[in-house]
Amino acid sequence: MPLSLLACLLALIVLRGLATNEVFHDDRIAISVDKTTVPDNLLKGGPVIDARGAKNAHPVSYHIPDRTVVLSFDDGPSPEWTPKILELLAAHDVRADFFVTGAMTTRHPELIRKIVAGGHELGVHTFTHPDLVYQSHARISWELAQTQLALAGVAGVHSALFRPPYSSDASALDDWNYPVIKYVGARGYLTAFIDRDTDDWKRPGVDAIVKAAMPSKPGAGELMLLHDAGGDRTQTIAALEQIIVKLKGEGYRFTTISDALGASNATVPVHGFQLWAGKGFIAASQAAVLTLPVLVGLLALVGLLNFGRFALMLVLAPIHARRSKKLDAWGPPVTEPVTVLVPAYNERECIANTLISLAASDHPIEVIVIDDGSTDGTADIVEEMDLPFVRLIRQANGGKSTALNTGIAAASHDIIVMMDGDTVFESSTVRELVQPFGDPAIGAVAGNAKVGNRESLIGAWQHIEYVLGHNLDRRMYDMLNVIPTIPGAVGAFRKEAVRQAGGMSDDTLAEDTDITIAVLRDGWRIVYAERARAWTEAPASLQQLWSQRYRWSYGSMQAMWKHRSAVTARGPAGRFGRVGLPLVVLFGVVAPLLAPLVDIFLLYGVLFADATVTLTSWGAFILLQGALSWYAFRLDHEKPWHLISLPIQQVVYRQLMYIVLLQSAITAMTGGRLRWQKLRRTGEVAAPVEA
Repeated sequence: MPLSLLACLLALIVLRGLATNEVFHDDRIAISVDKTTVPDNLLKGGPVIDARGAKNAHPVSYHIPDRTVVLSFDDGPSPEWTPKILELLAAHDVRADFFVTGAMTTRHPELIRKIVAGGHELGVHTFTHPDLVYQSHARISWELAQTQLALAGVAGVHSALFRPPYSSDASALDDWNYPVIKYVGARGYLTAFIDRDTDDWKRPGVDAIVKAAMPSKPGAGELMLLHDAGGDRTQTIAALEQIIVKLKGEGYRFTTISDALGASNATVPVHGFQLWAGKGFIAASQAAVLTLPVLVGLLALVGLLNFGRFALMLVLAPIHARRSKKLDAWGPPVTEPVTVLVPAYNERECIANTLISLAASDHPIEVIVIDDGSTDGTADIVEEMDLPFVRLIRQANGGKSTALNTGIAAASHDIIVMMDGDTVFESSTVRELVQPFGDPAIGAVAGNAKVGNRESLIGAWQHIEYVLGHNLDRRMYDMLNVIPTIPGAVGAFRKEAVRQAGGMSDDTLAEDTDITIAVLRDGWRIVYAERARAWTEAPASLQQLWSQRYRWSYGSMQAMWKHRSAVTARGPAGRFGRVGLPLVVLFGVVAPLLAPLVDIFLLYGVLFADATVTLTSWGAFILLQGALSWYAFRLDHEKPWHLISLPIQQVVYRQLMYIVLLQSAITAMTGGRLRWQKLRRTGEVAAPVEA
């Protein structure tokens, strides 16, 4: 569904590009070449060429009868000039031919209906107005069919008349455009060139236009070219009035091409599938035209949010870094023992490494492993290790929140450190994590979770995300006192703060976000301890990564929704509701949900618009992202060589995360339920890795 949604958005933008003649636009114009293949009878014949059916092998041409004028208008319809021309023609009871483009037809359907209602004749002038000598047969067929689809959609008609863009009189036929005429004729079109070109598009002056419109010989019939779009047509309208009056005074009659040739009207009604397909196309195109300003506005919002987030990070992260260097930032050192809770469910590959890392801790700890009904012998491994500082509690499977509540109830100390069973701590992690509790106002501390298996490409991408998207964000949220999530891999709480919040809840799949927000709402302060590093095993495959992030994003949305009442609350809860929650929603949900628009417009720009400008803009964004990532790595004391994969991450990994978030949002909005999905671990993060 998310992929379908993104594809539909791209299709809408492409439809809008078609309607504005931006998609597939080709402004090349061929220069006339030899005429060795063009029959003389066509070069010296009339302006209308019939290469249909049996005549395709030997096309014939037709002249406009004497004392007859056919006015033809190209490139419209135009909302500014076509109505004025129609009004003038109606005032003089004159019918004419309008060779319209599909793009203009799509944008101005009411004008096509006015042309038909006025008894005028329609002709096809392609959809995007390219010089057809440069186009393939497939492109020519598409140009014609798409214009017919537009005509069917706006007026319920098709036309058997065709005029090539950039054409003039039949004598200009050459070896390049003659095959086009035959190809179009084989598809049932009568091709209309001209006898007289007024060059009105050059705006040579009213008198010059009128003079150019006069027949080359007195009394000779003519097919005249004018334009009702493509620029200022003030001179065209003024000249048209004089042309009609003057030629009528000389005894000329004005009519359409079909009537002049004694044929039935080339504009014919359509029914059934063709009619409804046309209506569907027009409806979609008009929706696209109306939707684009909204999409552009949302794209601007994405840019504003991203640059706003970058600005906040750049301002607040250095302040946080300076504070972190102060050894006495939180008051007297915290030296009393703490309890470390390790909820474990089927962690046989990792649990030994986790406990070994805790054994090296330089801070006094008790460890409680809560085996949540493991079926792989996790508890047996803990028992076999027989570590003196470790207590094992076995319980039936009840979920992570239940396991943590069991551990909290059994904890001997007032400060509780929580970690995952697939995580390893450095020797200083617990000590660094609990130092902020020297300030009695602090109720919880977020540690610095790092990717241990970062040597694979997927691991490197997650490593970049953790350093930039998680830890740099936490610095910013710390300074604003609105940290929304203490990572389950490394976090610490006052037991009093957890009890005051009602303990760990299983209302959401993001129990870490849920408890963090609850503690904030109760007025406790939460900070980020960057030197409290924990090394976790990140998902090693795209499928596992999808499962994990799907649960994370869905659970976070659940937590935000659960605590929505904070927006109208008073006190600390209200502060979080009106400051923290909007920031989290804007930066964590709205911006990522809308971010695919960047890639959609990127794809559109490369394929259909100005690829150079588009790629340059995208490159500038990557450079900005790279600079911010380098700064984040520097703050986190990480070697920046992993940033080599940043451009690929922006092309592949970022899009995957968008789709995950879209899927989570769709699940949430449709009332779906997502179960906890256990990831398969390998235990490759075997020991603390010093940064």
